[in-house]
Amino acid sequence: MEITYDTTTGLIPAIIQDATTQNVLMLGYMNADAYAKTTSENRVTFFSRSKQRLWTKGEESGNFLDVVSIKNDCDNDTLLITVIPAGPTCHKGTDTCWAASNADNFGFVSHLENVIEQRRTAADGKKSYVASLFEKGMNKIAQKVGEEAVEVVIEAKDNDDDLFLNESADLLFHHLILLQAKGFRFKDVIKVLRGRHK
Repeated sequence: MEITYDTTTGLIPAIIQDATTQNVLMLGYMNADAYAKTTSENRVTFFSRSKQRLWTKGEESGNFLDVVSIKNDCDNDTLLITVIPAGPTCHKGTDTCWAASNADNFGFVSHLENVIEQRRTAADGKKSYVASLFEKGMNKIAQKVGEEAVEVVIEAKDNDDDLFLNESADLLFHHLILLQAKGFRFKDVIKVLRGRHK
């Protein structure tokens, strides 16, 4: 891999990203020796600018960063290292150096799950469609998932992509409702899928 170290410091920034959650965990710096040690041991080693020495992340805490992949950016002057963290990444004990949780985030699906939860527990007296489904109970929620699944199958056999995608969206939405009714979230399904992916 071609790496362009800073001509003054001899360092290159290394962005550390969780290989599973895709969350950015921290930013560190490497010199050529730190990069060589990282690639030979498959464990992230930085050059500590404060201590002026090589520093393997986790050497004191045990919270190592095991390397999954290393990529260079388009200018060869920044590394992106995906890792499996053995614990909190920040020296202050938080998951990331920005004090953010290193939890799975599924973008709009996660947002939609939060909206479902808010509407389910809303105390303003307004009855949303989601709240009414939860009020009707598990049988009605499960029935809606079944109905939407059948509609997806019907539309899959036709050639109207718009209808197929709309019915697929309805199925996913109602499945997210069913998951919450059972006390689960989308992340629990993903966990099962990851467990099968060996």
